[in-house]
This record gives sequence, C-alpha cells and structure tokens, in this order.
Amino acid sequence: MLYYSYSGQTRRLLDTAAAEFATRGYDVTNAQIGFTDARYARRFARFPMRNVWPDMLSVLPAQVAGKTGDISIPREVSETPYDLVCIGSPTWWSKASMPIRSFLKTDEARNLLAGTPFATFVVCRDSWKGNLDEVRKLGQWQGGHYIGGMHVEYPGDQVRSMLSLTSFLGSGEYRESYRGVRLPPTNVQPEHLDEVRVFAAGLADRLMGEKV
Repeated sequence: MLYYSYSGQTRRLLDTAAAEFATRGYDVTNAQIGFTDARYARRFARFPMRNVWPDMLSVLPAQVAGKTGDISIPREVSETPYDLVCIGSPTWWSKASMPIRSFLKTDEARNLLAGTPFATFVVCRDSWKGNLDEVRKLGQWQGGHYIGGMHVEYPGDQVRSMLSLTSFLGSGEYRESYRGVRLPPTNVQPEHLDEVRVFAAGLADRLMGEKV
C-alpha cells in the first residue's frame, strides 16, 4: 500500500483495502511517501492548516505545470517483489498530488513497479479523472501493469463541497453550516469504504485466479 495522505482520507481508503486483503490471506506492507520539499513542507507539516487558502494555493502553480518536489521514500518500497502495488493518490487541483507524482518519476518507482500489477485509489471532491489518468500513465511508463482503479467523491456541489472541505482543513472539525450556508459532509464516507472493500476483494480474487 503506497500512498501520500495529508488529512488522512487517502490512508483510510488504503487501510480499508489492506484489511480486505489481509482477510484473504495476503501479507500487506504500508509505505507512506513524505513531502519534504522546503517550498511547501512547512505548510503541510501540521494538521489542520494554519492558513487554509494561502497554504492550499501555494502548490497551485506547480500543480498546474505538473512539477515534482522533494519527497522521502520509505525503505519498504525497496523490499520487492510484491504481488500487487496499490497506489493511493489524493487529488490536488484536478491532478495527482505532487508527492505521488514525484515518486512515480523516480528510479525507486521503476524498481517497484516494473513488471508488477498495480491499482489506483483516488479521493476527490470532483474532477478525479485527471488524477487517476496521471497515476495510471506514470505507473505504466515505469513498467507497471495497470489492473484497475477506483475513486470516491465527496458529497455536494462545487461551492458547498469546497466550503465544507476548507472548513475541515482549517479546523480539523466538521461543520454543518458556514455563514448560513448548509454544508454537506466532507471527506470519505462509510459507503465509500464499502466500495473500497468490494474493489479490493475483486483485485484479490483476480490475483488469486492468475496464480492458479
């Protein structure tokens, strides 16, 4: 399970998938990418964010340009081979987050993925497709065998879901309303975790079938 997770939502998806694989007899290894780039790390080193909009917008130019940044890669990545690599990728401004993009362009990513099946898990308010496609293409470019992907979308329309998410990022708490505007729940919901279990079970069954 390889992922980056700032607020913990992507980690929730991967933890749920890991539990499903474990019930089917698979050993699961977790590998969390660290975001160490000096330009941004201070802003993303604490949760909740100190200044939500300035902190979020700090990565926007680099995200739009598809840039990479400095990251830390856990030793578990080098402990290959694996039967399957699950990549958890939060969506930043309609694209894969910089930490995940940065990892997928490293030599370590090639060593991990070359000749290995991989699947993607994407979290997003909306506009998830650019993230999923970017992770898929980079994983295939590194020699991985893409076998599927899933995404979960936070409830609500563009405006209200953004208000709900930024409120959570800035306070670490859920609010039902903001200045009289009723907010939908944000982040991963119980039904999303049910979807993850179904998807992970399908991946496990596929891998088992290929081994027979």
